Amino acid sequence: MQVTETKNEGLKREFKIVVPAGDIDGQVNTRLEELKRTVRIPGFRPGKAPVSLMKKKFGPAVMGEVLEKAVGEATQKTLADRGIRPATQPKVEVNSFAEGADLEYTLSVEALPEIELQDFNGLELERLVAEPEEHEIQAALDRLAAANKSSEPIAKARESQKGDILLIDFVGKIDGEAFPGGKAEGYELELGTGTFIPGFEDQLTGVAAGAHVDVKVQFPEGYGAQELAGKDAVFEVDVKEIREGKPAAIDDELAKKVGAENLDGLKKNIRDEHERELKSLSRLRLKRTLLDKLAEQYTFPVPDAMADAETNAIWQQFEEQRKAGRLDLSEYEGKSDDEIKAELRGIAERRVRLALVLAEVGRTNDIQLGRDELNRALANEARRYPGHEKEVIEYYRKTPQALESLRGPLIEDKVVDFIVELAKVAEKKVSVAELLKDPDEEKAEDKPAEPKAKKKSRKAAAKDEGAGA
Repeated sequence: MQVTETKNEGLKREFKIVVPAGDIDGQVNTRLEELKRTVRIPGFRPGKAPVSLMKKKFGPAVMGEVLEKAVGEATQKTLADRGIRPATQPKVEVNSFAEGADLEYTLSVEALPEIELQDFNGLELERLVAEPEEHEIQAALDRLAAANKSSEPIAKARESQKGDILLIDFVGKIDGEAFPGGKAEGYELELGTGTFIPGFEDQLTGVAAGAHVDVKVQFPEGYGAQELAGKDAVFEVDVKEIREGKPAAIDDELAKKVGAENLDGLKKNIRDEHERELKSLSRLRLKRTLLDKLAEQYTFPVPDAMADAETNAIWQQFEEQRKAGRLDLSEYEGKSDDEIKAELRGIAERRVRLALVLAEVGRTNDIQLGRDELNRALANEARRYPGHEKEVIEYYRKTPQALESLRGPLIEDKVVDFIVELAKVAEKKVSVAELLKDPDEEKAEDKPAEPKAKKKSRKAAAKDEGAGA
């Protein structure tokens, strides 16, 4: 085998590889001899068919098999001899081949960069720690009390307003005919909850008890009952009574209603839940700090193919969120899509670079994911789809790409924990508000800011751990 390097530019390498005809012929003959011992050809005992007949009958198929094997082995040896670890699947282009002639092909590959890991023992990190605050515990109790509220008739006659609970009878009609499921008596409707289709509650705001109201609405095009979708309807509504909501008393009875032994137990459950959320956020902030420091320390070029793939993924997500109105686009005002893509390219390169650093740490320190850890993650994922757990688990086990998407973040977290364990971590007690603050708002960074989604709840933010690496 002859190997000639024809390109060596950054991480991109290209080779012209020639596999001698003699090697190809030898492998073909060896494979035909193997087949001759097992295949049955009419008129010949097993193993007695002449080679010429075997070539005529199986030659093309065997040649294809041998060429594929020869290219694979030659490619693997070329890369191994030069210590090249491909970033993506190498590209092979056959330049020339004919029976009895040499096989010549071009191998194009983009190598993973050589990463010289630094000593993490000298890495200094800060862990922000916050404790649940009493007003948050009280706010959670107030929400529970509101969710379990009762109602009582209004003390003084007045018109209905948002937040009131109306006791109503109604019948819905289309073209003057009542339709199935459109009738109820003694129904309690809380105004402002959006329980009914758009426009229904609005027309019952500002009415008095005893009123009869013809509520005119249109069912949405995507309504669940196809026979009603997109149609105009009139609901004849009798307002029997206007009631005011009264939050439940925050006491032992409320606690028992939501599954706690008593009020003290309920407060402890709420506090424990808040502590778990804050610990999750603290870990997220620590990971972000670590990744920012690693991004400053490692500046090697990344493979274009990996950066292209990550850029496309970010852009697709960007467009989906932009169309859905879930992005703060103020920082992109006046910029063209090409300019935005150029900024997202920088984010993509940062993500790829950090992923390569973490992967190298995992590889050199033999950090692996145990079967039990993967099974727990798989079970947790399946629990997100009640009633379909078996199908979810079966899907992941039969889909390597999906399983890898589950495995990757778990290994990354183990690598992060490994680095944090080596680093010098100082704890800093902060308020909940400071822990929740966006790091990008605390200091200007030299990298372009990632597309900012609209504000999320603390729990939603905690679930985003690992995003924006």
